[in-house]
Amino acid sequence: MSETAERAPVKLSLLTMTTMVVGTMVGAGVFTLPGRFAAATGVSGALIAWSIAGVGTLTLALMFQALSNRKPHLDAGIYAYAKAGFGEYLGFFSAFGYWATTCVGNVSFWVLIMSTLGGLFPALGEGDTVLAVVLSSAGLWGFYLLVRQGVREAAAINRIVTLAKLVPILVFIVIALFYVDPQVFADNMAGPSDVALFEQVRATMLVMVFVFLGVEGASVYSRHARRRKDVGRATVLGYLSVFAIFASVTMVSYGIMPAAEMAQLRQPSMAGVLEAAVGGWGSVFVSVGLIVSVLGAYLAWTMIAAELLFVAAKDRDMPRFLARQSDRDVPVAALLTTTVLSQAMLLVVLVSADAVNFVVDLTSALSLIPFLFAAGYLLKIAAQRDGYGTVGVEARERRRELALGVLATAYVVFLLFAAGLDFVLVSSIIYAPASILFIMVRREQGRRWFSPREAVILAVSLGAAVVGVVGLATGWLVI
Repeated sequence: MSETAERAPVKLSLLTMTTMVVGTMVGAGVFTLPGRFAAATGVSGALIAWSIAGVGTLTLALMFQALSNRKPHLDAGIYAYAKAGFGEYLGFFSAFGYWATTCVGNVSFWVLIMSTLGGLFPALGEGDTVLAVVLSSAGLWGFYLLVRQGVREAAAINRIVTLAKLVPILVFIVIALFYVDPQVFADNMAGPSDVALFEQVRATMLVMVFVFLGVEGASVYSRHARRRKDVGRATVLGYLSVFAIFASVTMVSYGIMPAAEMAQLRQPSMAGVLEAAVGGWGSVFVSVGLIVSVLGAYLAWTMIAAELLFVAAKDRDMPRFLARQSDRDVPVAALLTTTVLSQAMLLVVLVSADAVNFVVDLTSALSLIPFLFAAGYLLKIAAQRDGYGTVGVEARERRRELALGVLATAYVVFLLFAAGLDFVLVSSIIYAPASILFIMVRREQGRRWFSPREAVILAVSLGAAVVGVVGLATGWLVI
């Protein structure tokens, strides 16, 4: 075989790319859906919520596909769109926010594992006891040492993890369909009588963001596609497959048990629903599948988080110490920083009122800033005709992508509204101190710390963080 042939990039089929999209999106969040939805709304509200999230998330998927096609040179991660469209400081915020999203998301894995084991060992509670945090911390640093040795997720391991994710979910749906009671389903049609339907739908939006995290990763496979048009097809097919699975988990659960009882289930609530249908083995089956799935996903997302910091440092968007690598090609400084932030968020779990839902909602809220900048960037380049022709196909593409930018931006703004002031302020407490890293970058480059425009952004960020800290201290902001 020639050297050229050996270096030829691997080309992926439509089926393989679709499977990769599904594997990226399916995570721990789906196992929490029955309880989260039952606590917020009934069948009617769930149908509306899935319709909104379905269209909105598909819009985001198509937005990332459009940006990948329109600006293929921006390959430094999701934050590159914020930097190109709105300047270095907001690009930095986007990079930090997406990294923080992965770190807090990793914490949700440990909390959910401990909550699952808490069904057998009460001392673990719902992942929020001292013992649970100690064991989670041991696991956190154990994986740090493992990854530091140069461990990479092999293709075989990835296939096992993907299978572990999908099998218990699909089995749950199939079994639950046979146990659906039409009368129970009808009784669950309406949500809480004292909550307006709009508020019921709004209460489901953050968990929707969490379960669909990963849709933004579909565009990274574009250069591996056998045919360029397969990128869009894989994005849509993968997304629709995941959407069908997630929505099915939610809807069949309403036919198994009363919503009021389902809302009181410990997380992962999917295990409790299947136990109500078939007995104790159902809970064990889902719980084992969840733990295997989450541990595999944790390894992958830990590497993603470290890699994100490492790439940003190599691009001089993060301090250069984060670009340090070991002789085994591991970004050790970025990996350590990732583990430290995850450890800090694990300690916060001790004072949260609802550990699982808190880390899920905070993960979602942190991700919205990078999404907003990416959507705004597509809107900006389409409005300014940046890279578009003025006639024929190019003109039609511009109009289509302008509409896509408007819809994607509107959807993310709605999600920020749905998140509510509490999580926006808590997110600000995490975002604000990150400016220290930005100052380090500017000092390394011998540049002024902040321009006048950036100073205004800093002031707003710090102000929101101060309000958040005061709110936590005085008790009107509850986590």
